[in-house]
Amino acid sequence: MIAIFDYGAGNLRSVQNTLDEIGAPYELVRDAVGLERAPKIILPGVGHFGQMLRALDEMNVRETLIARIKADVPFLGICLGLQGLFESSAEAPGQPGLGIFPGKVERFAIEERVPHMGWNQLDLVRPSRLLKGLPERPHLYFAHSYYVPVVEQAAATCTYSIPYTAVLESGNTFGVQCHPEKSGPLGLAIVRNFVELT
Repeated sequence: MIAIFDYGAGNLRSVQNTLDEIGAPYELVRDAVGLERAPKIILPGVGHFGQMLRALDEMNVRETLIARIKADVPFLGICLGLQGLFESSAEAPGQPGLGIFPGKVERFAIEERVPHMGWNQLDLVRPSRLLKGLPERPHLYFAHSYYVPVVEQAAATCTYSIPYTAVLESGNTFGVQCHPEKSGPLGLAIVRNFVELT
């Protein structure tokens, strides 16, 4: 059973539709108890870094979520759900992230057209269980103004004026900056790979 964490925002319906399409059972979870019993966790995200992290704090789930990720429970962060894994973000100065990984989420340069929206290509950095079976340079759908710089946990990068982390993979912790739920068959394949992790 996949637990989709519902913090009151995000692209829940489209993630649910994706799981329905591949026949994966799931439940919406809204508290620490739900996270503690979850065998796999998806944290979807659209919106504002500070808003999401404040919601997690108001729901008293920050420490439980961190503990589950550190216990190597399979976790998939989508878009803002990826960014939340880091210590901080230029989008919300002073608001701490989950701090699973060191580093700060940055904003694309002011002279760039933001948000970065539309289809773009991944460049694989190393083998990835999440990207198993996908073409060497898959095109996926993006919509974001902030990005994770290229970090050692990056499994794939994307370039929009500069290269940045597009897919993160560290143990059973995964994150994607793209929206697999809006990326057609290749997006379905990414979610299926997560669902089928053993």
